[in-house]
Amino acid sequence: MSNVPKEAIEVVAQSIGISNLSPDVALALTPDVEYRVREIMQEAIKCMRHSRRTVLTTDDVDSALKLRNVEPIYGFASGDPLRFKRAAGHKDLFYIDDNDVEFKDVIEAPLPRAPLGVSVTAHWLAIEGVQPAIPENAPIEALAAYSDVKKSEYKEDGIPVDIKLPVKHVLSRELQLYFEKITELTRRSSSTLFKEALASLATDSGLHALVPYFTCFVADEVTRNLNSFPLLFALMRLVRSLLQNPHIHIEPYLQQLMPSVITCLVAKRLGNRYTDNHWELRNFTANLVSSICKRFGHVYHNLQPRLTRTLLHAFLDPTKTLPQHYGAIQGLAALGPSVVRLLILPNLDSYMQLLEPEMILEKQKNEIKRHEAWCVYGALLKAAGQCMHDRLKMFHSLLSPPAHAIWKSKGRVATTMTSMPSFNFFSCYVTCLKIH
Repeated sequence: MSNVPKEAIEVVAQSIGISNLSPDVALALTPDVEYRVREIMQEAIKCMRHSRRTVLTTDDVDSALKLRNVEPIYGFASGDPLRFKRAAGHKDLFYIDDNDVEFKDVIEAPLPRAPLGVSVTAHWLAIEGVQPAIPENAPIEALAAYSDVKKSEYKEDGIPVDIKLPVKHVLSRELQLYFEKITELTRRSSSTLFKEALASLATDSGLHALVPYFTCFVADEVTRNLNSFPLLFALMRLVRSLLQNPHIHIEPYLQQLMPSVITCLVAKRLGNRYTDNHWELRNFTANLVSSICKRFGHVYHNLQPRLTRTLLHAFLDPTKTLPQHYGAIQGLAALGPSVVRLLILPNLDSYMQLLEPEMILEKQKNEIKRHEAWCVYGALLKAAGQCMHDRLKMFHSLLSPPAHAIWKSKGRVATTMTSMPSFNFFSCYVTCLKIH
């Protein structure tokens, strides 16, 4: 039995001018009509799937008709929903009520308003946690209504808008007390409990909810306390403990931590006293940067290139102070011998022309400046030595003690060296400096 009623065949026949179609003929045509319709719809579904869609459209039906060499349906698409009406005298027969439109009325109708040009405007969502009362933001009344009713609709220009309120980050009382205690101990880093606090940060498994608060705390304290050397060192030790904790997923917060870490590496001044050993802080931070790149470099492929670019700019900028150059050199050296060979050694000649006058007593009378210059010189020697050692690893015989043949002749001990290729350490050092 066909799913197409014979009445539908009779209505279609009447629409094309056949008014005397017998019921038997209409009944015989229904299976063929159903077969043709199914065939077209199957082809339309294939077109829909090839288009990677899940909703069947009229374009899919037109494509199916073209594939079957059938003339496509002409007309225009309408965004309004289709309105079906029941045919008079038929219980299960419906048709679409199409209104006849006169061309004269269409031509004489006024033109619609031109659409507005596409533009992007910025506005404040919130200022220090308070939402400003501007037309772009949802009114307070709508937010209050939304909080009372679980699902409500706010209409703007007749268009329903689903309002999503910000979600509060709820911390337990224990975590709040823990955060307050850790921050208090960090500010008083001379306390003996601070080491235990760092060990707790590096091992405890229930601290992931506090990570955004610790990152904001580090960023704020570094910005406000560049003159407090003990606090800066304590903050970097806190960051290292967070990175060492295997239970914390800290990757999403690296973009907030890295500016603070880089500041403690290449800042112009760390601490306000001459006795503050900011060199040690820069060395510690350089090792911290190296560990971050080794751990997360495969996740964020642009992390080390961006960091290297920042350090290289600080190293080559003659307007920067010598402590800043020292931090940049230590940071580049911590990233590995390859970075030293590619970035530091090619610029060594030009940089030494800038550094040498600062190291000589006759040209630099300030003892502090000379001390800074010699510290930078030591950092350069260490970086070049690491690069040289890395290159010498390829020659295992050079790093091992030479083999000697020892014998006794007339009470004297004679030694002779076995055949070994001659080697000039100075030439190897120069070659190491020039390879890049």
